[in-house]
Amino acid sequence: MRKDILSLLEQNAKLTAEEISVILGIPSGDVENEINQMEKEQIICGYGAFINWKYVDDEHLTALIEVKVTPSRGKGFKRIAERIYRFDEVKAVYLMSGAYDLAVIIEGKSLNDVAGFVSDKLSPLDSVLSTATHFVLNKFKDHGIIFNEQGGEDERMIVSP
Repeated sequence: MRKDILSLLEQNAKLTAEEISVILGIPSGDVENEINQMEKEQIICGYGAFINWKYVDDEHLTALIEVKVTPSRGKGFKRIAERIYRFDEVKAVYLMSGAYDLAVIIEGKSLNDVAGFVSDKLSPLDSVLSTATHFVLNKFKDHGIIFNEQGGEDERMIVSP
């Protein structure tokens, strides 16, 4: 039952306990109790909307920053990740395998905002060895939500011999 409820809420956080109960064929009281319990256990950590900002705000920029760090003794990567995720600009921090240690997703209003964050806040941290910043040019799909679906037309130029 939990996985079914979570799957439905992940697809649409606006669903009520009553709507979920109808979909799953479970009493709404049971659904409500299960949701409350999962919130207490921090299985459900929050609810949100996925917004296509390009239709709302021209001054919205998302960047992914690769960060190489020196882990601290006894705390590993957790201490530096905690310092980074406390910045208001930071939307997500992930510990990664591969060429870099942390992936940091931030949002700003301009290239200068992002550059300022990297140079003034992120790079000066003691454990940070290097950064590489990548700017999101367009979102096609995010958190399972498809953006800008326009009937599947191929936008590539036709080339013929």
